[in-house]
Amino acid sequence: MYAGHHATAHPDRPAFIMAATGEQVSYAELEARSNRLAHLLRDHGLKRLDHFSIFMENNNRYLEACAAGERAGLYYTCVNSYLKADELAYILNNSESRVLITSASRSEVAREALKQCPKVTLALIVDGDDAAPFRGYAAAVARFPATPIPDERLGTPMLYSSGTTGRPKGIVRPLPDNPPSEPLPLFHFLNKLWRYRADMIYLSPAPLYHSAPQAAVSLTIRNGGTVIIMEHFDPEQYLALVPRYRVTHSQLVPTMFSRMLKLPAEVRSRYDLSSLEIAVHAAAPCPVQVKEQMIEWWGPIIHEYYGATEGLGFTACDTPEWLAHRGSVGRVLLGDLHILDEEGKPCPKGVPGEIWFKTATPFEYFNDAARTAESRSSDGSMSTVGDVGYVDDDGFLYLTDRSTFMIISGGVNIYPQECENLLITHPKVADAAVFGVPNEDLGEEVKAVIQPMPGQSAGPELAQELIAFCSAHLSRQKVPRSIDFMDALPRLPTGKLYKKGLRDAYWGDKKSRIV
Repeated sequence: MYAGHHATAHPDRPAFIMAATGEQVSYAELEARSNRLAHLLRDHGLKRLDHFSIFMENNNRYLEACAAGERAGLYYTCVNSYLKADELAYILNNSESRVLITSASRSEVAREALKQCPKVTLALIVDGDDAAPFRGYAAAVARFPATPIPDERLGTPMLYSSGTTGRPKGIVRPLPDNPPSEPLPLFHFLNKLWRYRADMIYLSPAPLYHSAPQAAVSLTIRNGGTVIIMEHFDPEQYLALVPRYRVTHSQLVPTMFSRMLKLPAEVRSRYDLSSLEIAVHAAAPCPVQVKEQMIEWWGPIIHEYYGATEGLGFTACDTPEWLAHRGSVGRVLLGDLHILDEEGKPCPKGVPGEIWFKTATPFEYFNDAARTAESRSSDGSMSTVGDVGYVDDDGFLYLTDRSTFMIISGGVNIYPQECENLLITHPKVADAAVFGVPNEDLGEEVKAVIQPMPGQSAGPELAQELIAFCSAHLSRQKVPRSIDFMDALPRLPTGKLYKKGLRDAYWGDKKSRIV
């Protein structure tokens, strides 16, 4: 998000434009805003390698919040804006955040969370005034200068990854003691791969708390391009924005492809998309049929990549490569890929196994040595996030399953254990299993299978009661869309739930367990 050079070279160029309102913020203004916030953070005592969090919907203050962290040598955590109070409180405490930046629309959740977060000593509300526990953002930053802090250093996001058990994990990487004008090496690699340039126009349709939009928007700003920020994704609005701003680059998730393809033909043909040069997709596997239709519609401009927030490795393919290897997520470009069986032995070409990488970039789970160790091989040389796949004779990777039972719904990672742990507390629930089942639009949706307590009547009334119970405690992505019932869930003699058999029944004879 560092805008220093471009604020001098072309101060009046829009750094970003809000899609719904058309509000434009120039590079000079973004520079001044992020400088003022950086001064405030220093004044509040935050020094290099300290932490703060951002909990907001996509809005006109989001990028400056990130940019201030990036120029003050801080780790900034962009939190899923749909989390409930307990979930937010966990991340604030776990990340050791001392400052929270939030918005009016998220203030009630933030207010409840802050009651559990004694280390957060400053909470700023970007579109509000002083009202405990919040301080009005505009007034708070106004007393600070628009010039850079004297000790500028490179900062970076510390985002949270979902797991299959327990709580989310903060992914922290070593941060070199560089000036903010010198980004991490990964940025140079992505810049070349996706042909970012100074006069590009990037359309950002996804929540800015995700790692992929974070990286793409930051790359655009560093190149001096203009970002169009959608407050939320709407398929026709997306298509309309492309010709309105002559968009050249964008990054999406497969669900967005699916929703645009379902628009009436006359709507799809209404908008001139010829300015698009690069459309990247990731975050969830794309159904082959959907991608074929998108290539037919948009042409050979679609790029795909596979990676984890942990940065273990990176595969990618452009349109011609994908057409020659349909269903692949690309060749390895970063990291050293290994496909291993349950005994840790290499799998032959074409045979699925767990995906391991000798990591491209070192990482740890913040303040969690145990889970860091769990993600690594016994000798510590490789890491995994639990995905399963195989490699073909040409070295292209294909995903087939997730050994961790991670659910990816509309590009959002969901870990089922949290919902299971909640359901089991309900007085009418004896046992619970949560997993992903096919959804043509989202890729996967959350399904729960419940073993009721003796004497409880299984049926639609109990299902709705349990869905409402989950909705009261979990963010909406994690709530089961439907609930089925069994007399007894299949548990092994050790007590371990045999979830694979349960889930497989919903996937039928599909070769891939990923839509």
